[in-house]
Formats: sequence, C-alpha cells, structure tokens
Amino acid sequence: MFPTDRPRRLRTDGVRPLVSETELSASDLIAPVFVDATTDERVAIESMPGHDRVPVSEAVDRVEEVLATGVEAVMVFGIPESKDDTGSRAYAEDGVVQRAVRDITAETDAYVITDVCLCEYTDHGHCGVLEEHAADDPTLTVRNDETLDLLRKTAVSHAEAGADMVAPSSMTDGMVGAIREGLDDADFAEVPIMSYAVKYESAFYGPFRDAADGAPAFGDRRHYQMDPANRREALREARLDVEEGADVLMVKPGLPYLDIVRDVREEFDLPVAAYNVSGEYAMLHAAADRGWLDLEATAHESLLSMKRAGADLILTYFAEDIAESL
Repeated sequence: MFPTDRPRRLRTDGVRPLVSETELSASDLIAPVFVDATTDERVAIESMPGHDRVPVSEAVDRVEEVLATGVEAVMVFGIPESKDDTGSRAYAEDGVVQRAVRDITAETDAYVITDVCLCEYTDHGHCGVLEEHAADDPTLTVRNDETLDLLRKTAVSHAEAGADMVAPSSMTDGMVGAIREGLDDADFAEVPIMSYAVKYESAFYGPFRDAADGAPAFGDRRHYQMDPANRREALREARLDVEEGADVLMVKPGLPYLDIVRDVREEFDLPVAAYNVSGEYAMLHAAADRGWLDLEATAHESLLSMKRAGADLILTYFAEDIAESL
C-alpha cells in the first residue's frame, strides 16, 4: 500500500512559497533604540551584541540606520541624566526621550513609539512610587494609584514631543485608562496606546536592564508583573486594557509565551504585539558565538514562530538584521 495523500508534493521549491501560511516582513518589526543623556558618544551594550546606547545628538542618525534596513517603526527608551525617587525626568519637558523624539520626528519618517514607565528614571529602579519601607520589607513595592498620575504625565509629555504612539509597560492597574484620559484631555485623542498588557515577571529581561540601566536596587517586580505560571490571568489583564481603551495588546516575553500570544489573538480583535526580549536575543548570540546555532536562521525562525502564533507586530533587537535578509 502506498499513500495517496502526500504532503511532500507541496514542498518542492516552485510551490513551497506559494502555499506558505505565514510571512514575515520588515513592516512587521519594531526596532528598539536606546538614547542616553549621560554620554556624548555611543556606548556598546555588552550583553546585547550589535546594540549601543546613543547620545541625544545621534538619535536621528541611529534611527536613520534602522530605516535604511526597511524597518519603519522604532521604540525609544531613555537613560536620563539624573534619577530620583519619583522618576521626575520621565515626564520632564527636556527629558531624554522628549528631546530625542522631537529630533527624530522632525528629521525622519520613522513611526515613533515611546516606552512609558518609570523604572529607568527612579533611583530605586522600580516602576512607580514606592510604598513606605519597601526597601526593608519584601511584601511591599509600588503604590499603584499614586503611580498612575506620573504615567499619565509621562505619556502626555511624549505626545507633546511628537510621539506617534505610547506604550505603557509598568503593569500598573488602570494605567491604560489613566493614560487614555490624559491624552484625550490634552487634545491627543489620535495618539494610540500599545499596552504591555501581558507582561510577565521573567528571567529573560537581564540584558535589557544593562541596556536601560533599570534594574531594581532591591527586591524584584513580582508584585506587579505577572506570575509566569499563569495563563488564564493573561486574558483578564488584556480584557481590562481593552475596556480602558488600549489600541494594541502586547505580550512580553515572546518565545516562552507563544501560547499566550495565541490566546490573546483568538480572544481579541485588536492588533497583537510580541516582544522578542533581550534574553532571547542574547542567548541566540551566545549559542551562535559557540558555533552551535546559525544566528540568522534561528532568529528568523523565532520571529516567524511569533507571527504564526498570532502576533501582528514584533518588537525585536533582531529587527535590522532580519529586515535586511528578507
């Protein structure tokens, strides 16, 4: 007996691309850009090969490099010149992100998204206003409701600087609603919100904390970021953000949470983003450096898996390299 159903018929070179179910393109990708107000020259990020912190004066050049690869969107992260307990440089008119965004939007055609959080701007490295004695008591962390006003101010300041989209990442309850209200009241009703709706307290963030100088000075973020063990809770988090006015829903990290990307895709009609985080990037580089993996092939396969799971957009440190190869 020989099989009459032969899937291999559709795997030959001529027909294979015609029946491919998933396609990755440069327009799906968002490239992170790190702007550092403390330096006058580019500083290599040791744990993220190929990426630098750039001074504000080189933010435009950095974005032009991204655009040259075919990637059309960037996410701007900032390293401020100073920090304090409330992260006041996050919402300062002359803050690092605000200055960079003004330059980028004035001189490039990039679609500019900004990360809205306080962890890079607070001297304690947490994502909001601390509860009293939090440094000494592991059961305490961030005051949720007091943090909302600061996130609102930060998002509005980014919109005033010219950001096309804002992306709150603190996992503060009510952050989308507070930011939507702030943007609308400031006549920025057209600025969309891409919420880090489902952000896990993950071990895959290590290199990013080097890149953005945002590691907690004490404790961790388990009291406001999600438990990696929880799946059903992800839909609850995403639903709340939809009800509060989110325009795009992000799942972070990407690869270890493809089931969550699929759940969010099937449950909601909004665009879904996946964050291919720094740890995912670093581990592929490390394996490739050992000669164990083909870097370009595994990076492409990783991003393709996120598209296949249901992501419409992918924020990735591989954006430029992959875009050039597509």
